Amino acid sequence: MSYVGQVSKAAEELRVAAAGVDPAALAGMVEELAAAKRVVCYGVGREGLMMRALAMRLYHMGLDAHVVGDMSCPPVGAGDLLVVSAGPGAFSTVLGLMGVARGAGARVACVTAQPKAAVPAGSDHVLVIPAQTMADDTGPQVASVLPMGSLFEGAQYLVFEMLILMLRDRLGVAPDAMRARHTNLE
Repeated sequence: MSYVGQVSKAAEELRVAAAGVDPAALAGMVEELAAAKRVVCYGVGREGLMMRALAMRLYHMGLDAHVVGDMSCPPVGAGDLLVVSAGPGAFSTVLGLMGVARGAGARVACVTAQPKAAVPAGSDHVLVIPAQTMADDTGPQVASVLPMGSLFEGAQYLVFEMLILMLRDRLGVAPDAMRARHTNLE
């Protein structure tokens, strides 16, 4: 397949995955974020990069948003929300952090492609992005032109930006207010 053909196929796969998200689950995530006193995001590998991008946009929205592992990440507790990414459904670090957050009284929201797995089963809210991950990137079912979990990770970016637009409307945050929170240290 040519480069242009692969780009077209990948773009269509991303569109299908993002469009496959349940609007009610997306609206529920908006409400979880709007209600949270503090939001802390976590993911591993490339999913972790997408979670960092989400945390940045949440900060731009004016939310008290952080990333697990950053030196400035505060403790979580009652009224807070830990948002985790577990595309394949389970990571030992995610499960461990969920236990800590729950023990401190925080709620947990999960973004995944495997809704029946361990991490989503232990979450208060689940947002499913129907996309190939490393849990299903081998064998006869492989459908994506993109390698390993790239389809899920790319779809996360797109879904998260739509989530931010919905949250912006829900909270009444003006685009100029978001822009004013963008760093000037670049």
